[in-house]
Amino acid sequence: MRNRFARRTAALLALLVALLLGGAGVASAHAALLSTDPAQGSVVAVPPTAVTLRFSESVTLEPDALRVFDPSGKRVDTGTAGHAGGDASTAQVRIDGSAAAAQGTYTVAWRVISADTHPVAGAYTFSIGRTSPPATLTGVAGVGAGSGPTALGTLYGVSRAVQYGTVALLIGSVAAVLLCWPGGLRLRGVQRLMVAGWAGLLLATLAELLLRGTYEAGTGLGRVFDLSLLRQVLGEKLGELLAVRVLLLAGAGVFLALLAGHAAPAGTEAADESGALLVERRRRIGLGVTGALLAMAIALTWPLGDHASVGLQVPLAVTLDTVHILAMSLWLGGLATVLVGLRSADRAGGIDVRAVGRFSTLAFWCVAALTATGVYQAWRGLGSWSALTDTTYGRLLLVKIGAVVVILAAAFISRRWVALLRTNAAETETSEVPDEVLAEVPVGANSTAEQSDGGDSAHDTERAAQLARQAKARAKASERKAREAAPARGMLLRSVSLEAVFAVLVLALTTALTNSPPGRAVAEQQAVATAASRGPVDVTLPYDTTGTTRGGKGKVTIDIDPARTGQNSLHAYLYDSTGKPVDVPEIDIALTLKSKNLGPLAVKLDHLDIGHYGAADLELPMPGEWTLAVTVRSDDIDEATVTAQIAVG
Repeated sequence: MRNRFARRTAALLALLVALLLGGAGVASAHAALLSTDPAQGSVVAVPPTAVTLRFSESVTLEPDALRVFDPSGKRVDTGTAGHAGGDASTAQVRIDGSAAAAQGTYTVAWRVISADTHPVAGAYTFSIGRTSPPATLTGVAGVGAGSGPTALGTLYGVSRAVQYGTVALLIGSVAAVLLCWPGGLRLRGVQRLMVAGWAGLLLATLAELLLRGTYEAGTGLGRVFDLSLLRQVLGEKLGELLAVRVLLLAGAGVFLALLAGHAAPAGTEAADESGALLVERRRRIGLGVTGALLAMAIALTWPLGDHASVGLQVPLAVTLDTVHILAMSLWLGGLATVLVGLRSADRAGGIDVRAVGRFSTLAFWCVAALTATGVYQAWRGLGSWSALTDTTYGRLLLVKIGAVVVILAAAFISRRWVALLRTNAAETETSEVPDEVLAEVPVGANSTAEQSDGGDSAHDTERAAQLARQAKARAKASERKAREAAPARGMLLRSVSLEAVFAVLVLALTTALTNSPPGRAVAEQQAVATAASRGPVDVTLPYDTTGTTRGGKGKVTIDIDPARTGQNSLHAYLYDSTGKPVDVPEIDIALTLKSKNLGPLAVKLDHLDIGHYGAADLELPMPGEWTLAVTVRSDDIDEATVTAQIAVG
């Protein structure tokens, strides 16, 4: 029965990991692109000398962070990308003026590393002289619908998830034997748990270090062992943190070796007042302090390279995030240690009820710390109540909260079984064999013969037989108590197993949360997207005055920059039916905001060039959907008016 339950538990654990990690891809970050120069969709008359992007936070740049392609798909950028004016929130690359001489639409592909160490990519277009179909680019990161290689993203996500699970095993198992169950260090299963946590964390950290370069560059698995990419990663913040984690784990390996050399001898727990154990206790305290410092240092490497390292209240966020990771590790890793101990009987070195009770108290305080720090993390990450249901981060957080509630319910049931086991243990220790039990035990057939011999020999023999009967009665009573406690211990094993199953779910959700943009970041990105959608206006309208002159039929292109409240510039370009610039006797432009009953506002135009008219001081007082009306007069009597709706931010 126990083996079948264990197999089902293991299968469920594997299923949860597969479901949660199987669809992992390249992570989204919360560095939002705020503006570009040249602007998105703009038409410039002179080729720019550089392309500059400004982000909502500081970014790390790779050599090919910005790439500029001409209308034919040829790269025209020169040199490596850098920060404009030393501003870490910008990315700039120079353009080869001779190579960018062709008129048409240019494509800018960018891929940068956000301050929270996640890569973010995108692309936009601008035109020189005139618009044209942009070049068709394939296999370029940031261009197209794909966000990165799925296999690479999955492996990278798995490496991060394994690190969360193994750090919990490492820290939680060591803390459990030092704080709650010193005798557990003698159990082979607990020793394997510690080594598995340490080795798994070390290997997963090295795997992330190797995968990071290709993950950032958006390339395939073929460049995993590219030393140039590895050198590049080690020069970044996350690479440095991963390297520090590897060094700390080397120290943790030495610590585990020392811990194994100081395994508590049998009977230690019952002889705390013995003078011979004073030195051992001091050594254990020294190991505990050393282990605590190592655990805090290892846990600190996560928040310093994730969402806590950017945004609001960074020092407080990093501190509380470290506490969150430590509390999670103590709780869930200790839970796994208790589960291993429960699978062995007390006499075989399994965990005793007193140790389970001590861990239950420790788990209570860990849950309290998790709740307090989790509430702060949720407030800092979400930003609004609507983000709970409107963002992936919020929905994942709701699922995580539900999983934690299940764990707490199972923990409550476990505490009840622990209380029952405590009661049984106390009764077993204090119970004496009743006289009526001893009276029911037969004296034995050889007792009379022994008495017939007379003297002290008969008395001693009778006394020995009586002691043997009492020992046998006590053994039977202990066996009866053990049988009564066995169901409680089995139910405790099942409730703890349920906690462990949902603990794996919580760890997987934690990984997904670190790879998802927080609600505040999503709101910021949406605001930027809305501003971009209300950015520079570029509309082309066909017109026909029915006149017979050259400009009687054609099209007019209107550019308004930046199309926001306040001062704007407006340019109008007229083309005849053959697409050549053409002058007309008169062109009038007016803007009306019907929702506010404002307008029409006439635009005073200056003639700048053949077919080119402009106004440098167009004032737009309010945001909203404006109606743009363009009237073109081709001769004394023929004219036409065309309209379009434009968005003003």
